[in-house]
Amino acid sequence: MPQQAQMPQVPQGNVTEVVLATSGYDHTIRFWEALSGICVRTIQHPDSQVNRLAISADKRFLAAAGNPHIRLYEVQNSNPNPITSFDGHSGNVTSIAFQSAGRWIVSGSEDGTIKIWDVRAPGIQRDYDLKTPVNDVIIHPNQGELISCDQSGAIKIWDLGENACTHEFVPEEDVPARSVTMASDGSSLIAANNKGNFYVWRTKSKGELTDLEGVQQVNAHSRYITRCLLSPDTRTLATCSADHTVKIWNATADTAEGMQQGRVKFELDKTLTGHQRWVWDCAFSADSAYLVTGSSDHSAQLWDLNTADRIRQYNGHQKAVVCVALHDVSL
Repeated sequence: MPQQAQMPQVPQGNVTEVVLATSGYDHTIRFWEALSGICVRTIQHPDSQVNRLAISADKRFLAAAGNPHIRLYEVQNSNPNPITSFDGHSGNVTSIAFQSAGRWIVSGSEDGTIKIWDVRAPGIQRDYDLKTPVNDVIIHPNQGELISCDQSGAIKIWDLGENACTHEFVPEEDVPARSVTMASDGSSLIAANNKGNFYVWRTKSKGELTDLEGVQQVNAHSRYITRCLLSPDTRTLATCSADHTVKIWNATADTAEGMQQGRVKFELDKTLTGHQRWVWDCAFSADSAYLVTGSSDHSAQLWDLNTADRIRQYNGHQKAVVCVALHDVSL
C-alpha cells in the first residue's frame, strides 16, 4: 500500500450529484442511484466488515472504517481498490469523519483511542487514549473541537488547539453512550445511549471555550439507540434503534430567539416502521426532507419525512447493513 497517495483530479462538471453508499457485514460497499434504487457499483472489502462510511465534502473520496483498518476509495471512478490505507488502530473502528476541507479525518475505535490522520500523507497526527472503547466521535462545526462518546457513558469534548480534553460529563453512570450529534450551527449537542435515552445540551461560548447546559432528557426507545442524528437544518432529530424503528423528533422552542440560541426541546413527530430488524444508521438529505436508513434486515431504505412513507428500498446486500452515507449537496 503506497504511503504517499497521489490524489487524482476530478474534472469539474463531471461529479456525481448524489452519492449514496451502504455497507456492513457482507464485505461489500455498494453505491446506489438514489431515486431508482439501482446499484451502480460494488466494491469488495475482503478484510473485514465495514462499520462506518464517510464521504468527503468534495465527493471525491469515501472512507470505510473496518477492523482494524480504514480504507480510502475514489468515488468518481470505478477503481475497485483503496487508494490509501490508514493503519494504526488495533480494534474495530467505530466512527469516522472528514474535516470540512478534507485535509484530515478523525476516527474512534474499540481499542480505546481517537486518532487524527492526514489524508495526503497517511500517518497519525494526533492520538488520544480514552482507555475505554470509543463508540462515536464527531467534528464540531467550528472544526477546532471533537466530541466523543464511549462505553463508560462519558461524553468528552476535545480542543484541538489545546490538544486536550476540556469537558467530560456522564449523563448515566455505567450506561454506554452510543452516538453523538451536534447542530450544524453548534448551538446544541445530543447524545444517545444503550438504555434508549437521549440527552440535549445547549452550547454556550465562554470566550474560546464551549460550555454546556443540560436542557432535556428523553426516554425515546425501549431498547438501544444505535444512532442519533440532527438534520442539516437542525430542526429534526432522527433516532435509530434496536426496536426496529426510527423515530423523528421536531425541535421546538418558546421563541425564535430561543431556537437560535439552542434553547430547543424535541417532541416526537413520527415513527418510521418498515425495517424488520435492528436499524443501525441513518443519513439526511441536504434539504432535511429525506432520510436513508440501514438495517440488519439486509436493506437500506429511503423515507419521505413529510409523510413518513418509505419511497425506495435498496436491496442487494447479503447481510446486515450497518452504515450508510449520503452526500447530495450541490458543489
